[in-house]
This record gives sequence, structure tokens and C-alpha cells, in this order.
Amino acid sequence: MAAPPLRRLTWRIAKWSAFALAAFFALFFLSIWIGSSIPRNSGWREPDDGIEIMVQSNGVHTALVLPLVTPERDWRPVFPADEVALSGEPYTHLAISWGERQVFLETPTWWDLSPMTVLRIAGIGGDGLLHVEHYVRPAPADDLRPLRLTHAEYARLVAEIDRVVPQGQRVSYPGYGDQDVFYETGGHYTVRNTCNQWTSNTLASAGVKTGWWTPMAGGVMKWVPDSAE
Repeated sequence: MAAPPLRRLTWRIAKWSAFALAAFFALFFLSIWIGSSIPRNSGWREPDDGIEIMVQSNGVHTALVLPLVTPERDWRPVFPADEVALSGEPYTHLAISWGERQVFLETPTWWDLSPMTVLRIAGIGGDGLLHVEHYVRPAPADDLRPLRLTHAEYARLVAEIDRVVPQGQRVSYPGYGDQDVFYETGGHYTVRNTCNQWTSNTLASAGVKTGWWTPMAGGVMKWVPDSAE
């Protein structure tokens, strides 16, 4: 017996809706791959001498790991160690990243990320928040890749980070552990302006070769050579 017209119509709508959704995500991820593969500062080459920073990734989120003290910037008065729980360690580096406020504060693990939060960010975005972690002699690894800049390039990188450094009276929140802290900083997080886009924009401002649109961590890390290779 043939299916009733209403049932056939419902089935067709469901089938074409699923196809349209799959096509949307396929095009979206293709655009991410293309956008992250188009280089900015294509002529840049890593110098033989200069200041070594690191680019860190946990597979989803990226951060810039910077030496605590250089001629260009002493970060100690900017992000004092006494603002983290474990303040007495001989810290040598800071990991600085920018991201969405609610995601940072309410998702200690990615399993805590709710679908409603994802939909809100995809639709209207959210407020920015700065995350600062204090490290002692971090060792290079696949997820923590060294990158050398000239002193002039590093100075430009510092100037770009200064744009999100909180000024005046600070509002801070405890981090995920004893060595990190969050700061209110402003800015609007969107699908076009993600945490990973902030990382690549900051690198690009220094003149470093990176991708044009890098909403995902892999789009940032593919421009930073693995030191083990």
C-alpha cells in the first residue's frame, strides 16, 4: 500500500532538511580549511636569532606562551604571580589567550559545554575574557611549539596583546587550577572572531606567517612547525 501523501511529504521534508544540514556543515568546514590555508605575511621567515615564544594547543583552544621578562616587556607587573593561588613558584613564562566568557568560566572541561551555549555563540556571540597561566620552564612538545621572532616582531606582538590587557580596576576570576586566572577584558566573541582567530591575528600583527581565517586550533597550529619534525 502506498504511503499517505502527508507521510510522503513529511519524509521528503525530513530527507531534504538532513541533506541541507549536511551540505551546510560540509561547506562550513571546507571554508574553514580554505580560509586557514590562505597565508598572511606569506614572505615571513623565522629568524635565526631573537626571542622564542611558544604556541600552545589543547586541540580546541590555542594560547601564546611568552617569556616572563624580555627587553620589550616585563610581564610581572602586568600579570602579577600573586593573583594566582600558587604564587611562590619561580615562574618563567605566561600563557595568554582570549576567549568567550561563559565558555571559559562555566566549562572546566569540554564535556561541560552545553548545546545551548554553542547555539548562542553561533548566533549572537558572547563577551570576551582573558586567560593567563603561569608556567615554569615549559618544555617544547607537539602541543607546545616554539616559534622565534625578531625583537621588533616581538615588540609588535606585545603591542597587540596590550589591546586586551585590562586597564584600571581589574575584575578577575579564579582559573581552572592554582596557576591561572581570568580577567575581564572586553571584545565580542563570534564565529568569525574566535579564540583561535585572536591567536592568529596577534601573530599576524607581528608579521608572522599564519592563516587568514582560523576559527579552529588546527588552522593555527599548521603554520607552526613541530620542533620534533
